Amino acid sequence: MGAYIEPRESARYAFGGDERGVLEALAGRYAGANPPVPFALRAFAKSGVLQTEAGLYDFDFSNKLPDASMGDYAYAFGLVWSDDERSIDGILEPFGPVMLYVNEERLYRSGAVDEMKPDARVVIPLLLRKGWNSVLVETRRTAAGFGCRFGADEAKVRILQVLSPFADRAGSAGWAFTDAVKGPRFGSEAGFPDFKGAEEATGLAWHPRTKWTAEEAERPNGERLFGLPGRPAALYGWSRVNVPAGEEPLVLEGRVFGPTAIWLDGSKVAELASAGAYRVEAAAGSGSRQLLVRTVSGPGGWGFTCGAACGGRPLQLEAPAAVHGYDGAWLYAGPLDPGEETEPAAACMAGALFPAVDAEGRCAGQTHWRVDAPETWVRPYYENAMLSNKWTTGSATNFGRWDYPLGVTMYGLLRTARELDRHDLAEYAIRHIRSCTDLYAYSLWDRDAYGFPSVNHQLVLVKMLDNCGSFGSAMLEAYLQTGEKCFLGIADVIADFMLRRLERRPDGAFYRLCPGEYAADTMWADDLYMSAPFLTRYAAAAGKPEAIDEAARQFLLYKRYLFMEPEGVMSHVFDFKYGQATRVPWGRGNGWCLFSLSELLEKLPAGHPDREALLAMFRELCAGVAALQAESGLWRQVLNRPDAYEEASCTAMFAYAFARGVRFGWLDGNAGYEAAALKAWRGLTGEAIDRQGNVHGVCSGSRYSFSPEYYMHDLRTVVNDNHGIGIMMLAGVEISRLKGAAAGTFVPTA
Repeated sequence: MGAYIEPRESARYAFGGDERGVLEALAGRYAGANPPVPFALRAFAKSGVLQTEAGLYDFDFSNKLPDASMGDYAYAFGLVWSDDERSIDGILEPFGPVMLYVNEERLYRSGAVDEMKPDARVVIPLLLRKGWNSVLVETRRTAAGFGCRFGADEAKVRILQVLSPFADRAGSAGWAFTDAVKGPRFGSEAGFPDFKGAEEATGLAWHPRTKWTAEEAERPNGERLFGLPGRPAALYGWSRVNVPAGEEPLVLEGRVFGPTAIWLDGSKVAELASAGAYRVEAAAGSGSRQLLVRTVSGPGGWGFTCGAACGGRPLQLEAPAAVHGYDGAWLYAGPLDPGEETEPAAACMAGALFPAVDAEGRCAGQTHWRVDAPETWVRPYYENAMLSNKWTTGSATNFGRWDYPLGVTMYGLLRTARELDRHDLAEYAIRHIRSCTDLYAYSLWDRDAYGFPSVNHQLVLVKMLDNCGSFGSAMLEAYLQTGEKCFLGIADVIADFMLRRLERRPDGAFYRLCPGEYAADTMWADDLYMSAPFLTRYAAAAGKPEAIDEAARQFLLYKRYLFMEPEGVMSHVFDFKYGQATRVPWGRGNGWCLFSLSELLEKLPAGHPDREALLAMFRELCAGVAALQAESGLWRQVLNRPDAYEEASCTAMFAYAFARGVRFGWLDGNAGYEAAALKAWRGLTGEAIDRQGNVHGVCSGSRYSFSPEYYMHDLRTVVNDNHGIGIMMLAGVEISRLKGAAAGTFVPTA
């Protein structure tokens, strides 16, 4: 097989043997192509369509439209944005007659079996085009049921965020659905609603409602939003005002119905003891200023008004954060215990949670910011690069996503930043990690409040090692630099999952139970990476040596199941349904093993009882892998198949492990391992990394098979796949350190 790129385009042509130059290109391209775009805040009506634990949208119209007659129809209409063409598998579970249209093309019409079978489940391939994609679901009531569930397969990975149609709802999240109607209204013959037009033009009433009635609009904001409490209750209002230069003071005035406090940029400017009108002057300084109001209900009502002026001219208030689908000026949180206060700095955050009370003042969990509309809250949404069936993400930024390939990428960036003394790269990676961890508490609440989270899907829906170990390990690497307690707190949760709740074989080996799924009762070589590096770092960060003991134990257990004699490499998977290993030595699966074993050996105490056995395992694997290196320096997708294509990510992992093995003295450099590592890096920089820092030749995310041909022909390579970017950086760091050690110029860093 030839190189993935022309020699003239390669990193080797541009940088020669300068690993630092290659690292600069790799890290710079990634950071430049993945700008730190934050989560999108959207208005979401809780009275609309919610998701199930599996992430399917639940159109149970028997509950939502209880007055519908037999034979009535109901429609759900939504929009999906895709930054690029994207293929995913849709799942539809019909309760009765259903038709599904995507971009006005009918993709599914239920048959008699699907309609009558209580547990019917249909897989529908969805090809989303670049831009807006309209999705229309038609349902009809019969004695069997009324509605369906619909969404993406593996919804926490291949996220299907649905936005509201129609100009009236533009920017809001969630589906619009109709009242029950007699006879079909939309479809291939009747036509389709215009998602850009006014919903009134359809001639149908759509839910959830977005506007207050005239009577509701006349009530004070507290009553309108939360009703009149039986006992005193508090609420917060949060807004923003732009103060012009040279026109101080800022004048705030309005009316309150009970005791009230007002803060401007965190400083209290008013304390009102009782109901009535108020006028406050404050020295604000020019620029954008945050307003926070906390008011308690009184005998005459509940709520407040607040206007702002400077120099006798009124100032326009605006929402303190951009909330798509909302044009109001205030966000609200309530009802709250009047005896408790939240510090303004903690309250004025998009992810803030507040201790809620019910109408009688009893503790009612937590609540979050909402907008001035019926039953409508603010929700942050992950809307950056969405994964397709093949784990590709297209051209949109990956920033803010928690998943295992990006865990490797963040780790690679952190190590590269240290190697190059590039604090900006370290801060970029830490900012990505923080974007997830800062909303951890909120995302748990969001999951419980709405059935399925809008951010941090894998972090809060942990069911397997893929969901937590890799990114958790990168988070702990960041913790070692920052000492942020939030990181360690989340790591405690992940460690508890691994050490106490994860499925195990009778001998204690981790495995994938996955009942009802294709991967049920299997053990994957990948999971050594998804567990051991995290456990190794957690042991040091938390002072819990039992974690590194578990990592060591798992390697030796996995070897019993997956090590292939006499080849000296690891099978990708052991399938307990068939009682045997697949005996397919997938390149990246073996890469995960050696990569992770080198991380464990670096930190494992010299006197650990498993150390010698693990060193022997490392040397056996290195010998088996080294014997299969191609002339180009790369290794193949299936290691022992000369007809398999040469693959870059496993090559980078082997280069990383060999370089560390020589540098730490676990391998004899004179036995050819140093030469193999350098040859691998030369192959990568000449054939897989171009001078712009793009990474070629990386296999897309894998399932598993007993057939080598699956890996060779079904799993194709993707440019800049996240499974390969981070490990290229890590390999470059280790080759640089290997060369430095050989030249006597390498200085170890923490």
